[in-house]
Amino acid sequence: MATIEECRDALERLAEHLAGASGEFRAAAAPDRSLSCHLTDLGVTFVGHLREGTIQDVRTVQDVPERRAEIGLEMTGDDLVALVDGRLNFARAWAGGRVRLQASLRDVLRLRSLL
Repeated sequence: MATIEECRDALERLAEHLAGASGEFRAAAAPDRSLSCHLTDLGVTFVGHLREGTIQDVRTVQDVPERRAEIGLEMTGDDLVALVDGRLNFARAWAGGRVRLQASLRDVLRLRSLL
């Protein structure tokens, strides 16, 4: 089982990938949106902001925050690490119920290219 620290590291790697992206990938990461990633097995949620192609202001909260983010993800810590490492396909994980996503259709299409 992935630890909170491993999950935070995975989010930092994702943020680094976004910051170094160009072209179509960079455009997908460009919208200004609140973001949350609830880790069901660890009982914590990382909340932050997707802004200017980077994930900013990330903090950890217990359980699910009261305020719903514009882009909300829910998965296990192991699945988060596997997604960022490229060992888990986002579309298959989402279709199979391993990853839950709450976002507008436009954001869903953008996220598909990021993950």
